[in-house]
Amino acid sequence: MAKAKRQMQEDIKLIDVVVELVDARIPFSSKNPDIDGIAKGKSRVILLNKADMADPAVTALWKARYEKDGFFTALVNSRSGNGVKTVEEIILKACAEKIERDLKRGIKNRPVRAMIVGIPNVGKSTFINSLAGKAIAKTGNKPGVTKGKQWIRLNKNVELLDTPGILWPKFESVECGKRLSWIGSINDDILVPEEMATDLLNYITANYPDMIRGKYDVAESLPDDGPGALLARIAEKRGCLKKGGVPDYTRAANLVLDDFRSVRIGRISLERPEEA
Repeated sequence: MAKAKRQMQEDIKLIDVVVELVDARIPFSSKNPDIDGIAKGKSRVILLNKADMADPAVTALWKARYEKDGFFTALVNSRSGNGVKTVEEIILKACAEKIERDLKRGIKNRPVRAMIVGIPNVGKSTFINSLAGKAIAKTGNKPGVTKGKQWIRLNKNVELLDTPGILWPKFESVECGKRLSWIGSINDDILVPEEMATDLLNYITANYPDMIRGKYDVAESLPDDGPGALLARIAEKRGCLKKGGVPDYTRAANLVLDDFRSVRIGRISLERPEEA
């Protein structure tokens, strides 16, 4: 990731606008703070990707927050294509002053160069393929699929530079790391699923309790006798049991994480603008 960051710092000299994808469920925690330094002086676009997975009311607050901060923004769903067609227009709008300067200097038909950035597993490659209308970038459901930079000629108006997803060296808070793990931006293989699922369930029950009750058919009163009580209840309800009827916490945890990431629990936002 250090190598990718150095390459990005070198390539920024060629770029007119930086388009950063963030996950709409965690628009602050998925926004790499290093990008602000690298992109200093460039036009900025923030795309709240996977907007169909987040609480729409909270997403609207985030969109307003980033627009107030001076970013051009859009809500997109790279997988379905919703909102993607508006992105080229937004890129050109963000570069309107640059295009006008070129015209005054007699430079015509020079495409805008946009660098596409984002943390691992935020959906950059899927977004690029959706925007281009064909499979250009390699995609995957785990972080680290894009290994190197790639120039993509979208059309006569826009050229895209795809870059590897990079995380910053140290998280400022434990909560930020948790949120990144919940959406899959940190490799699950180095994490403890029982801890991840328990923390996630604690957040959802505090903010979206009806979704938990509805999804897992737990009692009207959610268990409060310990952090693992709800996970144990879900294990029993879903048959995630070991010999002797002992709850299989690992299986239940992976089930909860998969249900959340697949939006089977519901559209959930994991942070709000006032918390950032």
